[in-house]
Amino acid sequence: MYKALVSIIIPCYNRANFIGETLNSVLSQTYTNWECIIVDDGSTDNSEEIIKEYIKTDSRFQYYNRPIDKIKGPNSCRNYGYKLSKGQYINWFDSDDLFFPEALSIRLTEFDEITDVVIGKLERIGSETNKIINENKIVSNSIIEDYFTNKISYYVCGPLWKKFFLEKHLLLFDEAIMNLDDWDFNLRMLYQKPKIVYVDNVIIKYRVHNNSLSQEINKLNIDEIKSEFRARDKHLKLIKKNRLAEPSILQNFIKDRYKFILREALIQNHEIKRYLFIMLLISQLKILDFRGFIKTLVGFTSYCLFNKGYKLLK
Repeated sequence: MYKALVSIIIPCYNRANFIGETLNSVLSQTYTNWECIIVDDGSTDNSEEIIKEYIKTDSRFQYYNRPIDKIKGPNSCRNYGYKLSKGQYINWFDSDDLFFPEALSIRLTEFDEITDVVIGKLERIGSETNKIINENKIVSNSIIEDYFTNKISYYVCGPLWKKFFLEKHLLLFDEAIMNLDDWDFNLRMLYQKPKIVYVDNVIIKYRVHNNSLSQEINKLNIDEIKSEFRARDKHLKLIKKNRLAEPSILQNFIKDRYKFILREALIQNHEIKRYLFIMLLISQLKILDFRGFIKTLVGFTSYCLFNKGYKLLK
């Protein structure tokens, strides 16, 4: 497997300020038998010009535009890039992430005939300060429950997948999901019980910046927030149906997520607060949390009228 072709698939949208460093990190790989498929999602900056400079000097880079009949978004680009890929191994990657030089070689050496995916760690860094924020946790004894509740995370780029495993699935990335797209993909793959090998090495730098899609929740983007909870509700139903984890733990997590985002909306006096208030009440009723229901009613009303009562929503 160590001579096998690896397909690195990168969706790109207006990443002119990051994409060059990302592609340089691909070029720096000690394992050299790779192809890098970049699918542009309709960039309006000079991302295309930068990418085509790399294509001129290295034929392993490929550049495509998302077909116009495909839904806009990174998931459409990933699915399209996958159809074009020729590698026996697939590494999804983002246009602002950075590989460590041995990111491919470290994981490739861990594959054997029965291994479906090898997962490495990443460090989250501030894009402006370049300081490490934290590292993700990837190992768990309750993998479905802990992935759902964010106790562990692989992101889109940490796993190196065997294509033979991915080919068994009709749906890879759900193009209707805007937020938690990698979370949704990884969970659905985990339901199939792949043979996983973990490596403790940090192999990727995940850059956190104001334009990251992951920051849209913090900005109280209503579409992204609704997308998150659609994804979580979708998986809660799947987990209940197939008895993959304890539903009550997951329902409590969803309730706490609504509560957390509602507090942020109240602090900012954001118009989304009423929507979150109603959704939190509904989530509390679903789990028969009547005490929490009353606290939310009193806390929200008090905060709106008197700017007090915040503690009742903690």
